[in-house]
Amino acid sequence: MRYKILPCGECAVTVEFSREIDPRAGDTAVRLAGELRSRNTAGILEIIPTYRSVTVCYDPFILSLKELKKVTAACMRSARGTEQSESKRRFYIPVCYGGRFGMDLEYIARETGLDMREIVRRHISREYPINMIGFLPGFPYLSGMDETIAVPRLENPRERIPAGSVGIGGKQTGVYPIASPGGWRLIGRTPVRLYDPHRNPPVLYKAGDRIRFYPVSEQEYARIETEVLTGSYAVKTEEV
Repeated sequence: MRYKILPCGECAVTVEFSREIDPRAGDTAVRLAGELRSRNTAGILEIIPTYRSVTVCYDPFILSLKELKKVTAACMRSARGTEQSESKRRFYIPVCYGGRFGMDLEYIARETGLDMREIVRRHISREYPINMIGFLPGFPYLSGMDETIAVPRLENPRERIPAGSVGIGGKQTGVYPIASPGGWRLIGRTPVRLYDPHRNPPVLYKAGDRIRFYPVSEQEYARIETEVLTGSYAVKTEEV
């Protein structure tokens, strides 16, 4: 896949594969990020894959731009020849849909003409690739949602979205890992802590991993929430 290396300030570059959100570009970005991480090149400080690019932050006093471009080119050659450069995992995330946890589910039902149970069924029926993490620490931007349940964001964002809220924004779905303002339509909430600054690593997943949601009742939500608080809950994962 063709790419451009674009300046991003004085201490970073963006390796761009496409100007649009593109699954092929996203896959390439994840592979390149994995190759770059595996080399542990002195001077590279941070590697950030997105839907269509990879931003590389570096220390120009340790690594010159010319050398960084050479490393990037070598990693691109390796990335082209590999199916994936890092192992990927599937995370099973419990969600209590509707009610006080999903205040916008009724709105989505009115907008789409679908029964609320059907909206939930269509939401849990897909496996969602994590294309990038951003906006908030640990916020996963997920692609692959059934477009029949897509709805526009709120015209006026809410001042506070509870941590764990699962939302729909246009054709995407995602989870708010911490309490924050937000404009996505809320359909449910998970008791799982997707981001914990005291955990190593703080974020459960990385770009390239996958998420499957499954429904739980309010009673199950409360039980899992208690287990999360006591440290006895472990998210189910598997290699993909």
